[in-house]
Amino acid sequence: MKKILIVDDEQDIVESLKFVLEASDYTCYCAYNGEDGLRLAKEIAPDLMILDVMMPKINGYKISRLLKFDNKYKNIPILMVTARSQEEDKLIGEETGADEYITKPFELEDIVKKVDEYLKRD
Repeated sequence: MKKILIVDDEQDIVESLKFVLEASDYTCYCAYNGEDGLRLAKEIAPDLMILDVMMPKINGYKISRLLKFDNKYKNIPILMVTARSQEEDKLIGEETGADEYITKPFELEDIVKKVDEYLKRD
């Protein structure tokens, strides 16, 4: 079973994502702030992360950067989720190594499709 770590401070988003992803046979771990998200990422080394940008303690950009510059975790695909869709935000997201950039509000099916693309390749 592939492990997915969902990090977002909006509980309803986390719950919805967890629900649809577990229905697609993924195991989900959840964190509601950046600090817990980073700690969990290092603990469980997930197969993929869904990461919100704007969060208390440590934002998504910083987490992405910290993981992508660490050889142990740099191959974990990161789907960055943000409510801000400006081009400049996308550039920052790309600089931090995020693999995908998803704008809120999003369709849950779209996220599942993206996750499948990354995790069902092998």
